[in-house]
Amino acid sequence: MLRRRFRHPRLARLMLNLWPPLLLSGIQVTELSDDFRRMKTRLKNWPGTRNLHGAQFGGNLFALTDAAYAIMLNHMIGDQYYVWDKSAHIDFIRPGRGEVSIECVLTDDMMADIYRHTADGGKYLPEYEVVIKDKAGETVAVARRTLYIRLKPEFRPQKNAPVQ
Repeated sequence: MLRRRFRHPRLARLMLNLWPPLLLSGIQVTELSDDFRRMKTRLKNWPGTRNLHGAQFGGNLFALTDAAYAIMLNHMIGDQYYVWDKSAHIDFIRPGRGEVSIECVLTDDMMADIYRHTADGGKYLPEYEVVIKDKAGETVAVARRTLYIRLKPEFRPQKNAPVQ
């Protein structure tokens, strides 16, 4: 939906920042490159984003990592593919005090792997690491996100019918 309506990165970033799940969680996309290969996102230091100990709530930290790679890839590889988050895991390293942020980057090698692994029509489940850092650059948490990427049925190569 977002991909079809907001192909320009500035408009996509604006719409993401107005999207209630991000807006109400204190999450803001601060940068989105023109080619959708790099995204920076931050979790604001609001009273509603902190836990009982004054550190950032773990659920918000996890939400900060949600969908960044899927959003970027959906814009980059087009309507021929399914792209969504399949699974995720997070390791909390230290309390996140104050604002925290992430930076997600898609490299040429990552894109080549996607095209190579999906060329035959099969699914590809790449795992990407997302490091959450505080203002001082210290690691707060590390999330590992597994994506599901596959050509849609109408774009998959046709299997040869058996010869009789």
